[in-house]
Amino acid sequence: MDCIFCKIIVGEIPAEKVYSDEEIIAFKDINPQAPCHILIIPKRHIDGADVLKSDDAELTGKLILAAARIARQFHLESGYRIVTNIGKDGGQTVRHLHFHLLGGEKLKDSF
Repeated sequence: MDCIFCKIIVGEIPAEKVYSDEEIIAFKDINPQAPCHILIIPKRHIDGADVLKSDDAELTGKLILAAARIARQFHLESGYRIVTNIGKDGGQTVRHLHFHLLGGEKLKDSF
């Protein structure tokens, strides 16, 4: 298993977990880009959003709902961003579907 996120899921690599259920795990990013920077990932390996299938729709919805729950947990009521990067040119450095939850300050426009 070469996927760093899969290693975190099975406990081979430590992470500061903030949420976990049967299908999803969330943990603090080790290189935060905002005061609150959480990675939300499915426990089942999926390479990225570019390979999602219609069978993944429910899981994808659960990832977004988990992000909203975690945002409330971290008191990000004033606003936050949910981002996923796709492919090398899109900035995806780990080939495992994941969402970044960023908040805790006024975020700069990045588009």
